[in-house]
Amino acid sequence: MRELLSGKIHNATVTEADINYIGSITIDESLIKKVNFWPGQKVLVVSNKTGVRLETYIIVGAKNSGVICMNGASARLIKKGEEIIIMGFEISAKPIEAKTILVNKKNQFVKYL
Repeated sequence: MRELLSGKIHNATVTEADINYIGSITIDESLIKKVNFWPGQKVLVVSNKTGVRLETYIIVGAKNSGVICMNGASARLIKKGEEIIIMGFEISAKPIEAKTILVNKKNQFVKYL
């Protein structure tokens, strides 16, 4: 068994950073569905600006809102306006094909990569 990339949202822009929330990342529901993520799933988030990497879990945001919000302590590491990559993983006994999407500056789906 190996842990493999199962989905990735590439070049998302953080729209909010809420230090007062109790942890997690809020992601637009339409993007969650495109990469087959689940609410509560652990994800790795990487800042393209600073290189900071952190693990957190997904909270579903309003569909087609473009929301990408860093919540709680993660808001101290990744700020509003930063470009990020959000990656989900799956444990599998065989290779899998990851669903990877590119989004624009408004976090709208552009294409599958």
